[in-house]
Amino acid sequence: MTNSQGKITMSHTTYKQFLRFLHEELSLSHDSIAIAQRSMEQTRGPLPMLLWQYGLIDLNELDKIYDWLEKTSV
Repeated sequence: MTNSQGKITMSHTTYKQFLRFLHEELSLSHDSIAIAQRSMEQTRGPLPMLLWQYGLIDLNELDKIYDWLEKTSV
């Protein structure tokens, strides 16, 4: 799930599942996700960290995201 630079990488299908997880499990709006995605394109930062930096998720939710990513990479 991470490349040699430590960036999160995933297939298109997994990315769609990830977005669904953010929306359904963490109750993030499509607009909130879109804001972080636009920032991700500009800064090249990982989406989970951008969501946290913008205050769209808390540390507990950030942990849930990384747990989900870890389970999905298996």
